[in-house]
Amino acid sequence: MNFDTTKNHVLENERALLRPLQTEDRKHLLRFSLNEPELWNYSLTAVNGEKNLDDYLALAQSKREQGDSYPFIVFDKKTNAYAGSTRYYDIQRLHNTLQLGYTWYGKDFQRTGLNQNCKYLLLKFAFETIGVERVEFRADARNDRSITSMKNLGCTVEGILRSNCYSPAGRRNSIVLSILKNEWYDSVKQNLLQKL
Repeated sequence: MNFDTTKNHVLENERALLRPLQTEDRKHLLRFSLNEPELWNYSLTAVNGEKNLDDYLALAQSKREQGDSYPFIVFDKKTNAYAGSTRYYDIQRLHNTLQLGYTWYGKDFQRTGLNQNCKYLLLKFAFETIGVERVEFRADARNDRSITSMKNLGCTVEGILRSNCYSPAGRRNSIVLSILKNEWYDSVKQNLLQKL
């Protein structure tokens, strides 16, 4: 795996720009934190409210420094506005895998095509630059919208982890999905490009 989490990686196309999330980005995300608390109904980490946002940013930076995660802030070029955040996490160098998640967008950016552009950039970078063998996705098993979105990307459902983690709403079941390197090159990349 060729991934230096200390470097600043910027991913972009004509629609989206993803750059490393910084503590100073609080000013770009605070409006979501204060005005759209429902964005984190299925999240493992509550980001609603100023303190939760500050904790979220601090933990994201700490995990990046440890080499475990790489958080991005998402900028929507179409609307010229910051839209949310996403990240690589659970980076497993020995096994050459990582997870893609902690993704959220403000309501105005949902179902606009922004997510597909971001996922294309993230998957392309993961498979073609970092060289991972597998990208894993997880979600609350009740989060139908997120699960549908992941399936539309080309993810394969692997199963349900029962009561596998704690969330602000209590214990949750998590659905596990994935895309393998050969699937990216065989079909997923082209199918996703056609949707952009």
